[in-house]
Amino acid sequence: MERSGFGSSMTVAVAVLVFAMMVMVPEVSATRWTVGSNMGWTTNVNYTMWAQDKHFYNGDWLYRNQMNVLEVNKTDFESCNSDHPLHNLTRGAGRDVVPLNVTRNYYFISGKGFCYGGMKLAVHVANPPPPPTAAPLNEKSGSSSSILKCQYVLSTVFAIGALWDAFVWFW
Repeated sequence: MERSGFGSSMTVAVAVLVFAMMVMVPEVSATRWTVGSNMGWTTNVNYTMWAQDKHFYNGDWLYRNQMNVLEVNKTDFESCNSDHPLHNLTRGAGRDVVPLNVTRNYYFISGKGFCYGGMKLAVHVANPPPPPTAAPLNEKSGSSSSILKCQYVLSTVFAIGALWDAFVWFW
């Protein structure tokens, strides 16, 4: 029985590709906020109190389990005027997810008079804070040698993989 090295070579190639993609993918830290938490999007809830201790960042999402949600400007938000919405965010299923993908203030109300019962929310969306900076390297501490060791380890892993592939192919 003759074995072809194509399958194992393909496996190694796919493994290397997956590893490379995992290394290159940036960390994603977006949050999907359920408006009102366990209270949901309903009347007689103070959404200003709900939102005051939360930090909304560019890339986060707002989830509301309610229909008839409108994005309005600040003036219409304060007066509960739903006549000229910027966007009608209702998709029809009653489970609306709104991306917060621009750094600015967002104003949401529920139309048909429910805004007067408290169904409105204002959020400020900011850019995420920068990642923490690493401590400066002390050249005497030998930290640069650990980077060099990491390069050797990665090269060794790929060499072992290539040897394994050759072993399996000739077996």
